[in-house]
Amino acid sequence: MKHILSFAVLFLFISCETETQNKETSYQTVYEASGEKETATYAETIDFYIKLARDFPQINIHTIGKTDSGQPLHMVTFNPDGDFNFENIRKEKSIILINNGIHPGESDGIDATMMLYRDLATKNVPAPEKTVLVTIPIYNIGGALNRNSTTRANQNGPLEYGFRGNALNYDLNRDFIKMDSKNAKTFADIFHLVKPDVFIDNHVSNGADYQYTLTHLFTQHNKLGGDLGEYLYSSFMPDIEKSLAEKDWDITPYVNVFNMPPEMGFSQFIDHPRYSTGYTTLWSTLGLMVETHMLKPYKQRVDGTYEIMESLIAVVEKEHENIKNLRKVTLETNLDLSEYYLNWQVDTTQSSTLQFKGFEAERLTSEVTGLPRLKYDRTKPFTKEVVYQDQYYPADTISVPDAYIIRQSQQKVIERLDANKIQYFKLDKDTTLNVETYTILDYKTRNAPYEGHYLHYGTKVEKNTKKITFKPGDYVVPTRQPGIRYLLETLEPHAVDSFFNWNFFDTFLQQKEGFSPYVFEDVALDMLQKDSILRQNFEAKKKLDLNFANNWYAQLDWIFQRSVHLEEAYLSYPVYRVAKGSEASGILARK
Repeated sequence: MKHILSFAVLFLFISCETETQNKETSYQTVYEASGEKETATYAETIDFYIKLARDFPQINIHTIGKTDSGQPLHMVTFNPDGDFNFENIRKEKSIILINNGIHPGESDGIDATMMLYRDLATKNVPAPEKTVLVTIPIYNIGGALNRNSTTRANQNGPLEYGFRGNALNYDLNRDFIKMDSKNAKTFADIFHLVKPDVFIDNHVSNGADYQYTLTHLFTQHNKLGGDLGEYLYSSFMPDIEKSLAEKDWDITPYVNVFNMPPEMGFSQFIDHPRYSTGYTTLWSTLGLMVETHMLKPYKQRVDGTYEIMESLIAVVEKEHENIKNLRKVTLETNLDLSEYYLNWQVDTTQSSTLQFKGFEAERLTSEVTGLPRLKYDRTKPFTKEVVYQDQYYPADTISVPDAYIIRQSQQKVIERLDANKIQYFKLDKDTTLNVETYTILDYKTRNAPYEGHYLHYGTKVEKNTKKITFKPGDYVVPTRQPGIRYLLETLEPHAVDSFFNWNFFDTFLQQKEGFSPYVFEDVALDMLQKDSILRQNFEAKKKLDLNFANNWYAQLDWIFQRSVHLEEAYLSYPVYRVAKGSEASGILARK
């Protein structure tokens, strides 16, 4: 009887092993079948997930919207319970949203996530009980369809890959605020449907040469703010690093350098709202960008991406209640913000040290240019203390208004508010209110195109209170809603990624009416004779500014700019603030 039992156990073991091997063969990825040298195409990736969804009730694939390529964007969900209603899911579980292929040449996450979903479905790795995964298999489909083997000049595999630009040649990781692409609009649909607790965006990077395969770029914790920011910095990030260390995977912060060796020190990359993790942070989602090192072999990079996602899942699974509670409190606290911080800068007075694993670097004479060049020597690895700066402070602080009022003509703005589920109501009659207005005092503009725009920066404004009459159909946008941070980052003109800085209001920077000098000479003289203060300022400017004193047109224009003839729209920002607790706040009772 003992021998019969042993045989039965052996038969059962062999049968289970064979079944597992058959499953792995049946659901083998293109990457695995190629000997870890190739990445799946868009069609192959979607076909793979369709097959998983067909065979495993834990997986659902959903076509959710269009992209600029004409191909649809997909969302794939893994939930062991087989429930794909997100209202139900978020009651009890945490949700991780995984974005892949925003830069399709950086394909590590595409292949790693396919294997991760397969392994979870086949129980090759334990499935989390309190965590649901959602992935966008390939976000930049147009770039993925534009395959080649040459545009990633420094990258070590795969054999072929997609292109960074999308079908309209946008870099989609600069498009989350300006939303020029259909991809970005569909991403917003997915994000606001899923409402993830944690977001991870998989990338590949090379700013220098060093020993690490994995680097991380967590959203900047000071900018995230409050207890949630402190949790990310003091617990969430260290827990993921510790989990990887236990698996013998080294990781370091994203090496934010260009043409200089890392041992000279570097700072944390600041993820402005234009970037994926900066955008998702506006809804208090914990954000992580994985940056593998492009000089490492492709298999090593894909394996590393798989491992960090597995570690992330383990940490979220363990911390799911804490994460959900912290986010809930943060989102509720944000509703009553009285001040908001903008335009974050590196705090150079604070720094820490990393035990950084790099390679010795030297400056040689280039055989190409004859000038100094940087070269790393991989035969000379080192571990050194490197200065790292990851503390930021805000350059600007603003008061939070009770609401914004936007003219109904600004439909480009309203379309983006709609995409981000921002709540508003329309005025139903002529309404005159004392509101806060901005005048644009100064701004700089890039002298070269940047992602389809000539981006403004260094914007300076002057705030005043004025009586303004609004028309039926103008939009009142209360700030006390989940998208409060999105509103503040986009509607405050001096915010780094404001709609103003992305050129949505450039028509108001051009003066439409002017003057004929031979006519205005008499008007200007009359103004100076009747206004002694104007005359004193005019004479003072001529004394202090020689160019002004020798330029008759500049002098007339200076007077014209201070006359009743100057059009009201010129340099007037056409979004208005209803000050918190002001009489105008009574308008909110109409909603």
